[in-house]
Amino acid sequence: MRASMIIMAKDLRQHLRNSGLIVFAVALPLGLAFIFNLVLGDAGERFTARYAVADQDGGELARQFTEQTLRPLERDGVISLRTIGSPDEGDRLVENREIEAAFVIPAGFTADVEAGRPATLRVIGNVDSAIAVQVAREIGAAYAADKRGVALAVAAAGQAGDPAAGPSPEATGGPGAAGQPDPAAALAERAAALPAPVGVTEDSSAATRELDSRTYYAAGMAFFFLFFSLLFTVTGILDERAGGTLPRLLAAPIRPPAILLGKLASGVLIGVASMAVLVVASTLLLGASWGDPLGVAALIVAGVLAATGIMSVVAVYARTSEQASNWQSAIAMVLGVLGGALFPVAQLGGLAEISYLTPHRWFLSGLAELAGGGSVDAVLLPVTVLLCFALAGAGIALLRAGRLVRS
Repeated sequence: MRASMIIMAKDLRQHLRNSGLIVFAVALPLGLAFIFNLVLGDAGERFTARYAVADQDGGELARQFTEQTLRPLERDGVISLRTIGSPDEGDRLVENREIEAAFVIPAGFTADVEAGRPATLRVIGNVDSAIAVQVAREIGAAYAADKRGVALAVAAAGQAGDPAAGPSPEATGGPGAAGQPDPAAALAERAAALPAPVGVTEDSSAATRELDSRTYYAAGMAFFFLFFSLLFTVTGILDERAGGTLPRLLAAPIRPPAILLGKLASGVLIGVASMAVLVVASTLLLGASWGDPLGVAALIVAGVLAATGIMSVVAVYARTSEQASNWQSAIAMVLGVLGGALFPVAQLGGLAEISYLTPHRWFLSGLAELAGGGSVDAVLLPVTVLLCFALAGAGIALLRAGRLVRS
């Protein structure tokens, strides 16, 4: 054990003087996380959009759309809403990117709807704000569907002779005759006031068990480049073998597994330190939220051990440092892509299940559990699986340690 500690301390001093290791372990993952977050935006933040409404109708239904459909969304912070005087003003604001979309309620809108004639609610959208424009379309479509539902209810009630509809227009001398209210209008008003028969709510516990994009990119990049930073540990072993250092170590009373253990231990410490730096830096600079510190620490240690175990297998089978570097790069890239470190695994379609064969998926899944308010108990399964990766890889490497140092 003492020999392993001495070898580990020597390798640590060498690694800390290696500027390339600093770049791969800290600079690249943090920089790419910042760029991805800047370019792709924060999918975890609540949706907000800037809209405007031009009411050229002034009727009751136009007022309902503005006050009962759009204003509640504004009060909830989903949209910001401004009132404009004309479609031309809406075009200008959209063109200048002051808003994402403008609703235009044309003159005669209320009269057309009440008379059963086709009515159009226009949406002027910014071509560069596809999501906000689509949401605006859906808001308009939902309002139109609601009014269509009311119209169908009135029609169905009239055909069925619903007593709630009151006497027929003929019996009262026609709509509004003798100062009496229009039964159809009264029924429409009652139908519009009824609550929706079916509501949809979101399971808050499931919704929060998801990483916001700042944390996702920071964690994904950190774990992805962890494998590349371990390149220096593996290639260092092979370089020392080629340079004759390892044979001189074997001349001393040191067993091959102790040599390999000391060298891999230095990589583990470097990996844990780099991940810790990235957690702190991404929290302060990017606003990432990693969750319970103890849970994060357990995932980081288990993840670094898993990565070290996998990369150590490369070391015992590669013949040269160049070959090990090529193999490691390929393995790191494939595991990163399949594990969801570069983009969500849902985009892999049918290959998404394969991601469970990678440590990346388990590391990110554990962080997602912590994002849902979990603690160390919530990451027991991901940590256990990561440690299994570590034990399997380290076991193979230690069994072949003699071949590594003597080849």
